[in-house]
Amino acid sequence: MALFSQARQPQNNWQYRFVLIDGIQSYTPYEIAMQLSDSDIQAIWLTVRLAGIVTALLFLLGTPVAWWLARTKTRCKGFVGAIVALPLVLPPSVLGFYLLLAMGPEGPVGRLTQVLDFGPLPFTFPGLVLASVVYSLPFMVQPLQSAFETIGDRPLEVAATLGASPLDRFFTVAVPLALPGFLTAGILTFAHTVGEFGVVLMIGGNLPGVTRVASVQIFDYVEAMEYTQAHHLAAVMLIFSFLVLLPLYAFRPQPRKGV
Repeated sequence: MALFSQARQPQNNWQYRFVLIDGIQSYTPYEIAMQLSDSDIQAIWLTVRLAGIVTALLFLLGTPVAWWLARTKTRCKGFVGAIVALPLVLPPSVLGFYLLLAMGPEGPVGRLTQVLDFGPLPFTFPGLVLASVVYSLPFMVQPLQSAFETIGDRPLEVAATLGASPLDRFFTVAVPLALPGFLTAGILTFAHTVGEFGVVLMIGGNLPGVTRVASVQIFDYVEAMEYTQAHHLAAVMLIFSFLVLLPLYAFRPQPRKGV
């Protein structure tokens, strides 16, 4: 306890933390993974599960939004685009606060879930999914919108002259030409959800096995000054995030422009 109190003093704070961090041994990635506790593995699995579900949902929800933004000529395009991009600039605590109000018993989402007998969403995994969908929305929509805009009108017009319906033109022309955009959007959405902290903590809290994702687990370790455990889990997440992003920058095909 005396050491902790001494570490809180300004002149000794950084020195104390440096000694702790400097004392951590070097490990190979395999050895680091072997050092993970059961709660660490549970947090990692919950994080991957959350990111996978959010990415799948945003493919379904974000694709039509991106297509509309890429094709529409209406004046409200800028307004909708600004709303979609809002999570990029809003502090996570602000977004999390208003999502918490919306999901609460007196909020519109909370009242809807009560009518549908779904129960309250805050501090549950479904609530975490909903908040993450909102928070990661621009990471899905914006790459897809750019990919759809790159296609141009010519391929779609040619398909229309051949008798293709709007749905056929979308799935047989637009989607194949926009595949690099789908790859980029999927990877960025997954990686961003893996790295969430503020919104996750505001909406999900810190419930083991329910809402305690890897970023919250690392925060708990640091708050408890358990730097060795924080180092092990943070190193695993660093390697995992790098491997997730590697295909985006190493193997991404060049986008094909319409003729």
